[in-house]
Amino acid sequence: MPILTVLLSTAPNPATSANVAQALSQLTAEILHKKPALTSIAISHIDPAHWFVGGESLSIQQKVSFFLDIRVTDETNTADEKAAYIAAVFKSMGNLLGELHHESYVHVHDARAAAYGYGGVTQQQRAVMARL
Repeated sequence: MPILTVLLSTAPNPATSANVAQALSQLTAEILHKKPALTSIAISHIDPAHWFVGGESLSIQQKVSFFLDIRVTDETNTADEKAAYIAAVFKSMGNLLGELHHESYVHVHDARAAAYGYGGVTQQQRAVMARL
């Protein structure tokens, strides 16, 4: 039941958004073992003239960048899985978007089960209900 928030330094394009969403959903399922039916992805595009790294805009540097923040329930993934996911996402985004700036980020946010949920139910409550 992760939610992924993605910022892309590209012009809005439905095909790009769909390709990024599909790739991230697949990697999230394969590496982090999350169900695609419960995975939500929100994508925003930022003009590269308004995205700065090292004091220069990406439009001047002629590179693209992204930021992915994925929220997962704490203790559901190992450090190795998260490291593999970060590496795979970086590679996939480069394939989809072109020459990535090295300063592109993935944040796997481990959210406490008691403080995270969907459909009005926390992950902790779901775990308790599953045991009953």
